[in-house]
Amino acid sequence: MEILRDKAIMLRVRNPKQITTAIPNSKELPMNKVVVKWGLDEVLSLRSLNINAPSPITKRYSWPGQYTPFDHQKDTASFMTLNKKSFCFNEQGTGKTASAIWAADYLMTQGKVKRVLVVCPLSIMDSAWRSDLFSFAMHRTVDVAHGSKQKRKKIINSGAEFVIINYDGVEVVKDEIAAGGFDLFIVDEATHYKNAQTKRWKTLNKLIKEDDWLWMMTGTPAAQSPVDAYGLAKLVNPLAVPRFFGAWRDMVMWKVTQFSYKPKETAKDTVFHALQPAIRFTKEECLDLPDMVYTKRFVEMTPQQKKYYETLRKQMLMQVAGESVTSANAAINMNKLLQISAGAVYTDEGDSIEFDIRSRYQALKETIDESSKKVIVFVPFRHTIDMLIQKLKADGITSEVIRGDVSAAKRTDIFDRFQLKPDPKVLVIQPQSAAHGVTLTAANTIVWWGPTSSLETYLQANARIHRAGQDHKCTVIQLAGSAAEKRIYRMLDERINVHTAMIDLYKEILD
Repeated sequence: MEILRDKAIMLRVRNPKQITTAIPNSKELPMNKVVVKWGLDEVLSLRSLNINAPSPITKRYSWPGQYTPFDHQKDTASFMTLNKKSFCFNEQGTGKTASAIWAADYLMTQGKVKRVLVVCPLSIMDSAWRSDLFSFAMHRTVDVAHGSKQKRKKIINSGAEFVIINYDGVEVVKDEIAAGGFDLFIVDEATHYKNAQTKRWKTLNKLIKEDDWLWMMTGTPAAQSPVDAYGLAKLVNPLAVPRFFGAWRDMVMWKVTQFSYKPKETAKDTVFHALQPAIRFTKEECLDLPDMVYTKRFVEMTPQQKKYYETLRKQMLMQVAGESVTSANAAINMNKLLQISAGAVYTDEGDSIEFDIRSRYQALKETIDESSKKVIVFVPFRHTIDMLIQKLKADGITSEVIRGDVSAAKRTDIFDRFQLKPDPKVLVIQPQSAAHGVTLTAANTIVWWGPTSSLETYLQANARIHRAGQDHKCTVIQLAGSAAEKRIYRMLDERINVHTAMIDLYKEILD
């Protein structure tokens, strides 16, 4: 196979007539050669004849945006353009969002796709998808369908080329989506559709027509159990799994007791064949990927949090009026705003007010599920740590805590088990308690539940996983719900010492 001037493909085949009959304007040459236009339709026709021609996107696309794509991102985008319904199992932190955006944009330029619906967690609608669309496809119109039902309807009907919506929002405006002309559905962190009995799954299944494109993306397609693959496969490749879930379970699991099942030795191969067509790159395979990948996730505060946050901010604004602000006072007040954002604030009497941390916790749990190794969670405030540990325990996620009141002997034991044993899966750390001198390379993912105000602590804490002995590429995820958190993360990423700029930061947040 030879590409001629990036315009045509020349092949030598046993039966040239098979190609010239199937593909208009193809031309037979001497010596069993055939020349075919190098277009997407022609390539798809060739592949239907079991000829693995490359996607034209590899050479005939400008790859717009602020960044040059990595080789694995080009390969992923190429795969997506050649497979109408498919899976992308690239690991977290490999840039699969950008690959999907480029692939979708290319299909739009070819007239194959008119509108795209991105279905993803609430926490990454803005911080990942809208942000990346502005970075990689700034010439496309984008909107986020979130809020009241009427607001969602208005956005769906607005005509934006890319519409981003959270999982449960799809049910709210399913009729508008059905009539909205969407012909490409991108489902990010697709494990939320593993159960084919849920209303969420059934709604999406009804919306996707036979000729629509569907790309389902997750780094961990069957992280908890082989049965988790059933719902995913039934959306993309329904003929690869039985009609009923019970039959699938019997294919991949042994029944140990009445309520207990164990994976069969053949389960991995069975799942692999069901979840096709698929592409997967691990971080280790992406040799051109940076060693540390930093990503942000927006986690919306609850109405109660917003109320307290805004009330406190206005009180501080009145205090500042006509008075000079000291760095110490600014730090104390900023700390209270950060406490509210993280989930619990201490009153002047020493009591604590707890807030609903459901959204932030869901973003954390999604990250834990997606991670290929263990996870470290840095949490600045002790009371929030207590709340978080209770939730992890309730969900059966093994975890340990490192903070100031944990003895040296116990810390050593926890670190040793974390490094050498299967459990704990998650280590929850108060940043200043373990930011220096500890090797925690059993993890390759760090989640900042809320920001620290110390640049040194931030850099040292991230270095716990990124050091000698680490055999995986590393990801640092910042969870943010308030303006204060976002601004501090930005300063940390820009290597600005928050303490030295505290007064300016404080005034900026108040304004």
